[in-house]
Amino acid sequence: MKSRFFLAAPILLLMAAAPSLPAGQIAPVAAPYDETADAHAQVDAAFATAKATGRTVLLDFGGNWCPDCRILAGVLRDPTVHDWMSSRFVLLQIDVGRRTKNMDIAQRFGVTVKGVPTVLMITPDGKLLNPDNPYGLSDARSMSSQAVVDLLAKMAKS
Repeated sequence: MKSRFFLAAPILLLMAAAPSLPAGQIAPVAAPYDETADAHAQVDAAFATAKATGRTVLLDFGGNWCPDCRILAGVLRDPTVHDWMSSRFVLLQIDVGRRTKNMDIAQRFGVTVKGVPTVLMITPDGKLLNPDNPYGLSDARSMSSQAVVDLLAKMAKS
């Protein structure tokens, strides 16, 4: 019986760490990815901030044409999630066009963007925390807000 408690304890702690969200769909963000941004410079700045603050870098690769990307952006910007996100992550949304640009950024961490959104959780020193599940949010529009937050929390603990 002890082993079940020890297996369940991290899950309970994980659930306690994530905010509780109301049921229902979050409104999608119209254009969450800056198509004109210098993503390479933004990545460098995100890692500098992460090193200074001890937070994890969350790189969200996607496109404004993608419904799942727009829903994910809505969840990430939701006021009930904002404090939790900003205390743990340095978020950077990277436009990949139609998988025609900024693909080399994901490849720096050993990931090929096969679909969007592709989410990478990276420590300030460059260790990828979720190498086995960068595509876990590729169907964000069929997930509840709470399921998105729970998966992000799980990825960050990997």
